[in-house]
Amino acid sequence: MYITCLDLEGVLVPEIWIAFAEASGIPELKRTTRDEPDYDKLMKWRIGILKEHGLGLKEIQETIEKIDPLPGAKEFLDELRSFTQVIIISDTFTQFATPLMKKLGWPTIFCNSLEVAENGEITGFKMRIENSKLTTVKALQSIGYETIASGDSYNDLGMIQASKAGFLFKSTDKIKADHPELPAYETYDELMNAIKNAML
Repeated sequence: MYITCLDLEGVLVPEIWIAFAEASGIPELKRTTRDEPDYDKLMKWRIGILKEHGLGLKEIQETIEKIDPLPGAKEFLDELRSFTQVIIISDTFTQFATPLMKKLGWPTIFCNSLEVAENGEITGFKMRIENSKLTTVKALQSIGYETIASGDSYNDLGMIQASKAGFLFKSTDKIKADHPELPAYETYDELMNAIKNAML
């Protein structure tokens, strides 16, 4: 019994914060988990920048509405879901992910939630569970599933390394160089073949 666990941003959809950095003209917001392994630190820093510029959830959601999945992502996901269970495990937030899940055909996603004031200001965030990707993979294994995992960032390494098979996908040169033991792929066809072979 297999479950494939995928990261969302950088794997199936573009990085939300990079898109918002470009839309808002605030280059500092381009920093992601590819650059900063400490997610708590990264999010607190982002919230501070939003506050400084008077930006809230509404402005970010307006950008997200214009984001489409990466070319081929929906087709990849549709085919993958035809022969195995798939869960997207992301450090993003329900308020960001919902419009993107609609465009991906409503796959299952486990993510976090934002704390938003009545005026739309993002005041904080609530993580579903600490170290959510690794914790989720271990929980799935504890109920009898073998996991296959793929992602692109530092915060995906735990679930990739803990799975029966794990792959980097569209990752950075630094992460690939730091983890030469992890197979790294750039196309959905390569990733699909690797997942299928892992299930044999």
